[in-house]
Amino acid sequence: MLLLACAAAVFACETEPAPTPESPAPTRPAEPKAAKADSTRSYGAPIQGGAVSSLGAVLGEPQSYEGKNVVVEGEVRRACTKKGCWMEIAESREPSARGARVTFKDYGFFVPTNSAGAHAKLEGIVNVQLMKKGYVEHLEEEGAKFENKNPDGTVREVQFVATGVELTR
Repeated sequence: MLLLACAAAVFACETEPAPTPESPAPTRPAEPKAAKADSTRSYGAPIQGGAVSSLGAVLGEPQSYEGKNVVVEGEVRRACTKKGCWMEIAESREPSARGARVTFKDYGFFVPTNSAGAHAKLEGIVNVQLMKKGYVEHLEEEGAKFENKNPDGTVREVQFVATGVELTR
């Protein structure tokens, strides 16, 4: 009998009584949410441009944006593994998402070589470039990947020449 009473007491501590109309349901303290400290770092000039253009819109019709200064946001897919002199941004973190290469005006600043995975906001000029085989090979040595390579080793791609970049993790 004593054993039965002890067992009942142990199990009673692990379950809560069902609420009755006279007694409200017991409340539990809210679980603390894990603090996520996003930090934003800036590189180059401060972003001055107006409204953010959709990266998807620029990638969908790059010729209508070519030579224009735009502000876009995207996910950093890759960055130069040697010194951070370029990065690729994409519409999302999905591996198949469309993307563009970002270089930095006058080679005047770089981003960290471990920038992949960060969210980027940048201001810069849109260019559509046919890159020569030698330059494509150079970028591949630094970690770039090209899925739309021409048979002669050249690649046509959308690029941004950024004057300023903000990276958020």
